[in-house]
Amino acid sequence: MFTITVLAAPGRADLGTALVEELRLIWGGGHAIWLNHGIAAEFPVAVRPANFWQVWENLQAKGFDLAIQPTQGRRKAVLLADMDSTMIRQECIDELADFAGVGERVADITARAMNGELNFHEALIARVALLAGLDESAIGAVLDDRITLAPGGRELVATMRAQGAYTALVSGGFTVFTGPVAAALGFDEHRANTLLADQGVLTGHVGLPVLGREAKIEALQDITAARGLTPADAIAVGDGANDLGMLQLAGTGVALHAKPVVAAQVDLRINHGDLTALLYLQGYGVEEFVS
Repeated sequence: MFTITVLAAPGRADLGTALVEELRLIWGGGHAIWLNHGIAAEFPVAVRPANFWQVWENLQAKGFDLAIQPTQGRRKAVLLADMDSTMIRQECIDELADFAGVGERVADITARAMNGELNFHEALIARVALLAGLDESAIGAVLDDRITLAPGGRELVATMRAQGAYTALVSGGFTVFTGPVAAALGFDEHRANTLLADQGVLTGHVGLPVLGREAKIEALQDITAARGLTPADAIAVGDGANDLGMLQLAGTGVALHAKPVVAAQVDLRINHGDLTALLYLQGYGVEEFVS
């Protein structure tokens, strides 16, 4: 048995009964359940529709997300989340680079790395080197003035924790950012790279080993194993190439507003909704949300 989930962007909330019923009838689905009127609905189907991706493309053009996944075991006991451009709207290293006067150079490397065009480890080393000489006070300024939380993040973390799930922020960024962001969102733990400084000035180096794609996979394995679980018991979310391994290994891997190279390799893609989509995908109704 599979579950089809249809989602509208919360800001539009324009998912109508007619569309949900049309899909349900075409695919011979069971009774539709509204998880949040105007935003999210789901219904069961016995088999995966052969034309699923064709319909997915049509709905994408209209501003709706569509997902299909096995019904059994949808609610997960662990959440692993990327930070930059996932739980927050920005890329922290790009914002720091602005202070250092190398914003365009770093942003270009970031974009290429997230698209999978560059080795993440080498790209991070190159970007951090360009920050050499930057005063550490820039970190606080970026946190205060430039970093904004992505919509739905607080609800996602709080709701899953209320249901007994363990939540971890696992980033290829830096602990000076994951610490405050994890605290603001209520994550149980955070893992990231360490920016090295000397006498209040960034040295242009990062602590080794670099936390990249493989480290995110290891984090997923370690965190689930420590709780007597497996990666199948986890839901993971990210947007960049360094998230791919984690997304593909998790029981539910969600590409959220992801780079094309990432979305092409992940079946659950949210391009219009926000982070609350991860709750709807697990079958949570809005009345179960914790804010």
